[in-house]
Amino acid sequence: MRKTTFLLPILVIAVAGVLSSIFIVDEREKALVLQFGRVVSVKDEPGLSFKIPLIQDVVKYDDRILSRDVDPLEVTPLDDRRLVVDAFARYRISDVNRFREATGAGGDQAIDVAGRRLDSILRSQTREILGSVSSNDILSSDRAALMQRIRNGAVGDATELGLELIDVRLKRTDLPAENLDATFERMRAEREREATDERARGNEAAQRVRAQADRTVVELTSDAQRQAEIIRGEADARRNGIFAQAFGADPEFFEFYRSLTAYQRALQANNSTMVLSPDSDFFNYLKSDTGKDADDAGAAAE
Repeated sequence: MRKTTFLLPILVIAVAGVLSSIFIVDEREKALVLQFGRVVSVKDEPGLSFKIPLIQDVVKYDDRILSRDVDPLEVTPLDDRRLVVDAFARYRISDVNRFREATGAGGDQAIDVAGRRLDSILRSQTREILGSVSSNDILSSDRAALMQRIRNGAVGDATELGLELIDVRLKRTDLPAENLDATFERMRAEREREATDERARGNEAAQRVRAQADRTVVELTSDAQRQAEIIRGEADARRNGIFAQAFGADPEFFEFYRSLTAYQRALQANNSTMVLSPDSDFFNYLKSDTGKDADDAGAAAE
């Protein structure tokens, strides 16, 4: 009993010592083993590792790709057209020993310190690179090449922090708020000018179309009238020819037909009063069944 009482505390202390000497490195982490604040080993492979209890400490860092949003900053390109740029970076801790020396902290606090220093590096590089080109280059398809230049320019300083800078992206590139109204007004005026030019060109084209249409109408009408006069003249000629042929075939019948036509035209419903001399030949065919010749024959007989 007395022996068991003596061995139990020793066993407990031994188990606690063993457990405190074991630590696990997750596959998403890297770890530093510190002894009195000095790095004695770097654990960058996942699995079980050991340390000296009460003497050595373990500091773990995230080994995943991290993202950092850079605060919006104002840049001035070569054409002095100010722009507000919003960017972000993706990075990871490549050298935990150098990272600790650069930040002087561990865990999330070290990440925060490194992030602020990375912000400063990226802001400096962004101003330098974007300030060497025009705003049109920033807003064009060359934007990807500019982002790569920013990343390449910041890689060296990031490496000094123990970071691997993977990518830099420009999320948003806008004009400053005080310039937006003036820019919108200028764009609106430009679009109104273009609209006015388009309307003027449209009106000019419409005038040409109308003039061409009016000319075509006049030409078609004139041609139709000319053809109508020709047809009318040919018809009159044919009519006169028929009259002449009929007169030659039977002069008396032709004279009778012409007299009836004259009666039809003269004796209208609203104009039936006529003043004629007694010896007028106009109504010869109404006075006699045989016409003018019969009247002449009767007068000769008398």
